[in-house]
Amino acid sequence: MARDLKAEGKDVISLSLGEPDFDTPESVKQAATRALSDGYTKYSPVPGLSELKQAISDKFQRENNLDYSVDEIVVSNGAKQSIANLCLALLNPEDEVILFTPYWVSYKDIVGLTGAKVIPVEAGIEHDFKVTPEMLSPHLSNRTRMVIFSSPCNPTGSVYREEELKALADCIQEYPDIVVLSDEIYEYINFVGKHVSMAQFEGIKNQVATVNGFSKGFAMTGWRLGYMGAPKPLAQACAKIQGQFTSGAASFSQMAGAYALNNSLDAPSEMCEAFKKRRDLVVSLLSDIPGIETNHPEGAFYIFPRVSSFFGSSYERSTIENSEDFAAFLLQEAHVATVAGSAFGDNSCIRLSYAASESEIREAMNRISRAVKVLK
Repeated sequence: MARDLKAEGKDVISLSLGEPDFDTPESVKQAATRALSDGYTKYSPVPGLSELKQAISDKFQRENNLDYSVDEIVVSNGAKQSIANLCLALLNPEDEVILFTPYWVSYKDIVGLTGAKVIPVEAGIEHDFKVTPEMLSPHLSNRTRMVIFSSPCNPTGSVYREEELKALADCIQEYPDIVVLSDEIYEYINFVGKHVSMAQFEGIKNQVATVNGFSKGFAMTGWRLGYMGAPKPLAQACAKIQGQFTSGAASFSQMAGAYALNNSLDAPSEMCEAFKKRRDLVVSLLSDIPGIETNHPEGAFYIFPRVSSFFGSSYERSTIENSEDFAAFLLQEAHVATVAGSAFGDNSCIRLSYAASESEIREAMNRISRAVKVLK
């Protein structure tokens, strides 16, 4: 719909994209150019080039206090493939997979490809969208094969603190056959301090697969480069799956990734500071719009406001019944593109991305404020 409106010449502001609006750091691009000149143009080993796997191993140890050897690391064509590899390697029909809800849209569909059953565990805005052990425990059983979550979280921007993750780990480790897929792709976009990895807790580390990548923190979305650290049997299983789907990621992209991890984090830090300023702006402007309720995101570049107060409202000859209707209303009336919360498992909200310029954010919030005033 947004593309159609743009094709008609409408000025549509997109707050729907899960992509940094920054360019890849110049030094990383130069590293890729050097790799091309040095002949990194051939097939890579399925689990990744040794140079990148060593850089990832060093990064895990240096930044996360995680001890993954190079043979416990698999490099993939984006973190999404790492997630798919693990699900396809482990899940069978009738297995149960717990998704902390709201969840990233692809988790549910990737699990669905395996025939496994999705068990959503919902945490609403009143809990900062964070699942607690009390919410999780009733859903754990011998049928549970996997738990999937992200921190910082897409779509909510919520960040689990160390004590919160420790409490969840203590709960899950009572079931040693459960594998936890910890999606940490937004690690570098964290506004509240040091990132915490689930696998750092001794009692559960052998049950955790840690997924990360380069798309968000290094603005390398088009490079398609992600990775997973996991106990060796899981890593080997994922490499087998990947070998039959795509084989290895692009060689020169991997060398650029190795450079990014081995050198300064100034660029990710600068991007994080910019996103934090935008977060503050979005929260301030949304708080001035009656009927919209927000949490205070602590990471990523999304906000997930509750808009259910507008359900039942009407405009022209249409009635807003759910988040999809509200997102369509904003697009049609305000020319602001958002994503319905139903895609993330929470129909009371919509997702806004603030990976946009300050001027675009201000104009989009003004448009939304004007638009909701016409609802009756």
